[in-house]
Amino acid sequence: MTLWGGGHAEPPADALWRFTVSTADRRLLADDVAGSLAHVRMLRAAGLVDEYEVVDLVDGLERIAAEAESGDFAWADTDEDVHTAVERRLGELVGEVAGKLHTGRSRNDQVALDIRLYLRRAAGERIDGLRGLAAALVGQAEAAEERVVASYTHLQQAQAVPLGHHLLAHAWALRRDTERFADCRRRLDVSPLGAGAGGGSSLPLDPAAVAKELGFAATFDNSLDAVAARDVVAEYAFCCAQAMAHLSRLAEELVLWATAEFGWASFADAYTTGSSALPQKKNPDVAELARGKAAAAAGAVVALLGLQKGLPLAYNRDLQEDKEAVFGADDALAGALEALTGMVATATLDPPPPSPWVTAYDLAELLVERGVPFREAHEVVGRLVADVAADGRTLADLAPLEPVAVHDSFESGDVQFADPPVSIRRRRTPGGGSFDSVRDQIAALREWLGG
Repeated sequence: MTLWGGGHAEPPADALWRFTVSTADRRLLADDVAGSLAHVRMLRAAGLVDEYEVVDLVDGLERIAAEAESGDFAWADTDEDVHTAVERRLGELVGEVAGKLHTGRSRNDQVALDIRLYLRRAAGERIDGLRGLAAALVGQAEAAEERVVASYTHLQQAQAVPLGHHLLAHAWALRRDTERFADCRRRLDVSPLGAGAGGGSSLPLDPAAVAKELGFAATFDNSLDAVAARDVVAEYAFCCAQAMAHLSRLAEELVLWATAEFGWASFADAYTTGSSALPQKKNPDVAELARGKAAAAAGAVVALLGLQKGLPLAYNRDLQEDKEAVFGADDALAGALEALTGMVATATLDPPPPSPWVTAYDLAELLVERGVPFREAHEVVGRLVADVAADGRTLADLAPLEPVAVHDSFESGDVQFADPPVSIRRRRTPGGGSFDSVRDQIAALREWLGG
């Protein structure tokens, strides 16, 4: 079934049908029906269908909605898209009056409506998923208490920090991801229905009434833009891609932490796989796949930008391709969030203590507090580190008077600050790597998460 064959003297060629028909929009079925129900009620208020017709149309559409919800809706090979499938099924249910469903409407504004309805709802679901993973990280940070690990720069041990501080760094990134989705949802919250094919309609339509029934905050300002715009789709895909990039960074660390060389973490059997050849293996495939799927999500953003860049106003069939790209990115994020949340929540974290070298910067700052210029302090501590390392020792092996011999601003009691937990307790920077800061961060994130 097509909605456009009236001016054609012959049916579509098989090659045309195979090339132009996509099933990607089938997941928009419930949204298409919801939009159609609102549209029919508006048509009745405008006097474009009578009370008997609207009863039949609403009854038929509600039956289709029930089929969609139960998974019983039967697609036909002749359905060109979700819109024609709904109209075809409606005709089977209520007869010729189904032909009035398309009054004052085009597939151009219809698909723009459907994608906004779908992504607006999906944005809320992704926000919930991101919050769930953040909650799992907060829970692990709380359980870590005052466990100390090394932070890393260039994948080399840098400064001592609480394990919770490291975990919460990922939680704050996820919080920003939720804010991006919320902001994108605000731009999705504009109804395009009533724009028609691009120029609006001479019929007495009421776009505001439809928007209100569907819960939209606003209606379109320009009908050409309403049917042509896909920037919100690209923006949504970017939100997915950026969130996936954050998940990929977390996943990379989970993979590293599970290695014998790092030895920071072990994961529940339920969230690991085995090897077909090596019986001892527990593979962090969830993390590896999340890392891999982030690449495709990033590619979806590029695809959607490329899709838009050369299109004249208003609607062009190229825009059909937006759905596979954005749905792919959204599906990747949804799946990764579910799996990583379980993996993190059930992980056992038991990292080894950091190298004593991670307190070198703290020793330099100790000199700075006593009036030594930082460049001088850096050089002094660097020399101390080199001398100790040359003897095959670490800062933990310092004798009380050794720092004093290097610089007279050191005191014999300063060797205590070579101990990572002691060094951490001296930190004062709000948001820095101290135990007090971690407790403050947990409280702030718990408040954001709702308790």
